[in-house]
Amino acid sequence: MTDTLDADTTPQRQYAPLAANENREDYSLRFAAHSFRRWSPFVVAGTALGGIAYLADFAIGASIVLTYGFTSGVLAILAAAVIIFLTGIPIASACARYGVDMDLLTRGAGFGYFGSTLTSLVYASFTVIFFSLEGSIMAQAFDLAIGLPLPIGYLLATLIVLPFALYGMGAVAKMQTWTQPLWIAGLILPFVVVAIREPARLGDFAAFAGLDGSGGTFSAIGFGLGMGVALSLIGQIGEQADYLRFMPEKTAANKRAWWTAVIAAGPGWVILGAAKQIGGALLAFLALGAVGETHALEPIAPYLEAVRPALGPVALTFAAIFVVVSQIKINTTNAYSGSLSFANFFSRVLHRHPGRVWYVLVNCGIALALMEFGAFALLNKILGFYSNVAIAWIGAVCADLVIAKPLGLSPRYVEFKRAYLHKINPVGFGAMVTGSAISIAAYFGAFGDFLAAFSPLLALVIAVVLVPVLALVTKGRYYLARPNTVGGPDVEPADLRATYDCTVCGVAYELPDVADCTKQDGAICSLCCTLDATCHDACQKDDAAPVTLGMPTIWSAQPAEVRDV
Repeated sequence: MTDTLDADTTPQRQYAPLAANENREDYSLRFAAHSFRRWSPFVVAGTALGGIAYLADFAIGASIVLTYGFTSGVLAILAAAVIIFLTGIPIASACARYGVDMDLLTRGAGFGYFGSTLTSLVYASFTVIFFSLEGSIMAQAFDLAIGLPLPIGYLLATLIVLPFALYGMGAVAKMQTWTQPLWIAGLILPFVVVAIREPARLGDFAAFAGLDGSGGTFSAIGFGLGMGVALSLIGQIGEQADYLRFMPEKTAANKRAWWTAVIAAGPGWVILGAAKQIGGALLAFLALGAVGETHALEPIAPYLEAVRPALGPVALTFAAIFVVVSQIKINTTNAYSGSLSFANFFSRVLHRHPGRVWYVLVNCGIALALMEFGAFALLNKILGFYSNVAIAWIGAVCADLVIAKPLGLSPRYVEFKRAYLHKINPVGFGAMVTGSAISIAAYFGAFGDFLAAFSPLLALVIAVVLVPVLALVTKGRYYLARPNTVGGPDVEPADLRATYDCTVCGVAYELPDVADCTKQDGAICSLCCTLDATCHDACQKDDAAPVTLGMPTIWSAQPAEVRDV
């Protein structure tokens, strides 16, 4: 991105080629234009669900059940799944309805324009952590199949996803569709073999008391600790939302398909996720005698032991291919979603945006460093700690959507543009920080063993309760810095798809992505508004002059995203 002095002949801002090409950029920091949402509900859902092909579920489930036993471990997995599903419904539907990702949703759901920068880092951390775990699993497959040393395997696992992640939604959708049949077949096969050859072992698994033999009966502490690990996956709804924002507009004709796709690809991911966690625990239990405790937590080894009786000499090759395909599917999503979060963070902090694709490299580079430092060996500790922050964030956003907005304590729509937002909204931001701080203190034992085990649940409860309380105390005045008289809920625009030329970059954007700018005395797109470092939010001053946007460009079938600036 460069600024030019001759504003009469050229736009004031010209984006770098990578940032200007929406076929790669995918409206990464913007409202997803209606003209870009050209996929059917089920294509979007299929692409989103392709991102849950990860095998960390196998490792997470195995770690929980082998540590705390079948009863406490499985109940912990199921309880976490219920919480994740319920909190995911309002978030998924809001992102699909408003065409925004988790960062933009968080801005308007109680955090404010700059307050959501913290959650951008929380979400980016989620993608980095899980990229490193999934990449470690792929490297383990390389090691077992061809003897490739793990450090080199980590590098290869990182490089192999770059060609997919660097391109946008179109390339990702194709990759997920092409690989889906092989992945489904590979996922089902080991459990079919076990059900046919060793059905009696299922009873043994149900009686499993954990590696130390202490989990024979239900343990509240073990249940809470296991649930905390499983709840670390609550941030996955953000990755689902990164695709759900491309859902077509809901109409009377597609209403049923729209809701089916949103629920299936939004919170519905956790149904398969919980099944995979329990299935991974089963395979690890069955493989304990053959591979040992350490390798039982590495998905490739238990998987190989399960399919070997059916596939014989080709079992290792098939297992390695399945693992690699699974990890490419999920780490493409991790890298893609992580790039969105890092781009959102740095655009607000640095007021520059060189393009989403550069942040793919940032995301992958940090994940590679974690792999090389052995993050996989600290699986339970990393995820248990992380879940305290992630669930406070998701809980605060969910509470705004489900409680504050219906009660009229916050605006009934999601406003994400800087021009209309306060920098910090103490409602969501305060609820998240308070919930995280108290739960982290509990996690480290400040309030005893019981609350240490249930610290993520404590974070959720605190965040959900504080949001309506803080909204009442502040009377909701920190949600909007000024009314949106351009495209707010009290305005009746002629056509939301009509496009307006941004006075800064000269590109036409649809009305939901445009604000009225006092400094420019005209329309400004949301990204140019974000990147302006000199206006000092002049439009929010009491003496700001009214602005007219000018005549809109009539929307046509030719999408604006093919136009490079």
